[in-house]
Amino acid sequence: MRPAEPPRPGPPSPPAPILQTARSIAAAQLPSGAIPWPDGHVDPWDHIECAMALSACGLSGSARRAYQWLAQTQRADGSWPRTTLDGAVADHAAEAHHAAYVAVGVWHEFLITRDRGFAAQLWPAARDAIGWVLGLQAPRGEVMWERDASGRPGEFALLSGCSSILHGLRCAIALADLAEEPQPDWELAAVQLGHVLACHPEAFADKSTFAMDWYYPVLGGAIRDAAAADRLAGGWDTFVVPDLGVRCVSDEPWVTVAETCELVLALDVCGLSEQAAELFAAVRRLRHDDGSYWTGWQYANGVHFPAERSSWSAAAVVLAADALAGFSPGAAIFRDVPGPADTRSPAGPAACGCAPASADAIAGP
Repeated sequence: MRPAEPPRPGPPSPPAPILQTARSIAAAQLPSGAIPWPDGHVDPWDHIECAMALSACGLSGSARRAYQWLAQTQRADGSWPRTTLDGAVADHAAEAHHAAYVAVGVWHEFLITRDRGFAAQLWPAARDAIGWVLGLQAPRGEVMWERDASGRPGEFALLSGCSSILHGLRCAIALADLAEEPQPDWELAAVQLGHVLACHPEAFADKSTFAMDWYYPVLGGAIRDAAAADRLAGGWDTFVVPDLGVRCVSDEPWVTVAETCELVLALDVCGLSEQAAELFAAVRRLRHDDGSYWTGWQYANGVHFPAERSSWSAAAVVLAADALAGFSPGAAIFRDVPGPADTRSPAGPAACGCAPASADAIAGP
């Protein structure tokens, strides 16, 4: 008789400081399940990122309550209000990347728990949200950034927002397969969006002073491999302040925890793990004793700015730590999402024969 094989070890537990950070997010959660900003308002995207951080650290009860809040507050058209405050709608407009991100959260929850039942419960919310998002997709492939309170679509698309939407579409396609409800139209939409992100910067409003427009095409999966590493190297000196982190905008002496950790995730996507770990170490100076994180640091004046500790900044720390250490089964959510191969362009514009747009051509449609 062959001896029984020893059980395979699971992923390591989150380090104690990271678990404390996740608990600081749980402490901010409202009885409704919503996870607000320090001023009390809730937006869906940051709420979902917080839920992902809770789940990554095993705080499943709090994470499930966060997802149930999403299901309960989704509007009939598949969207969520841009902001709610004290349980009431504060801004009736809705943003496309907010709605698309629910698919990222639900897929991440499934990767961690393998709970098909809970994924099935949230599938209708993700399906309806993606349907609403794709109602804002232009013929070229970009997605307009919002519908205003009267239902009018926004007049332009955002590079960072569309990059996040691409990630949401890829996760939604995986969820559709899990639900045995294939969505071929979503696959086509993802191909179109991935192409325009990689090859047509003129499709998007010029927000190039923002760090997010620099790294999000990599983080969202539109650009990978050598082209992705080249893109990150090209903006490094503009946005990265040695030993401090990433500027939110290129023309201000202000580094933020969230942008720094998102760049860590983008570096991890490129396989630049040593560079990612070195950058991640810079955010420790903005950690509070209770495990929460200051949103940012104005290094010219030497003050926290804004003077707040935000749950979504803490969530970005947790997700970056997980990507580097692999302590949850969802650690590769940004690195390895199943989906059609053509939803991203590994080699950038040259891969499809498109000529890169000049800097002068980057403007809103």
